[in-house]
Amino acid sequence: MSSSASNEIVHIVLFAFKKELTWEQQQEVTRKMVALQDQCLHPETGKKYIKASVGGTNNSEEGFDQGFTHNFVVTFNNEKDRDYYAKQDPAHLGFVKELVQVVEKVLVVDFTPGVFAPPKAQL
Repeated sequence: MSSSASNEIVHIVLFAFKKELTWEQQQEVTRKMVALQDQCLHPETGKKYIKASVGGTNNSEEGFDQGFTHNFVVTFNNEKDRDYYAKQDPAHLGFVKELVQVVEKVLVVDFTPGVFAPPKAQL
């Protein structure tokens, strides 16, 4: 792991909903995504471990959105917390199970602010 002043992880998630979803259905999914900040609890402490979570509807005028309409930025204190969230947290995994039924596509990227390391080898 590259050394940096912070081990913080920024987790960016983009949704492109299925065309048949109503605005109200989309709003319900986004509400659930934002609510994860309060529902995800650390397995050892039982306390909330998501440092910050924000989201909104795409409003870029650049035209490069590739159909993604809803955007979220979730911040974790470290890789261990992000990894637990992504692979084990029951609240997050339950949300993901529901999500696959209502989205056309999802894009997820993570980074450590200020760290520009070579990409991991592609398998």
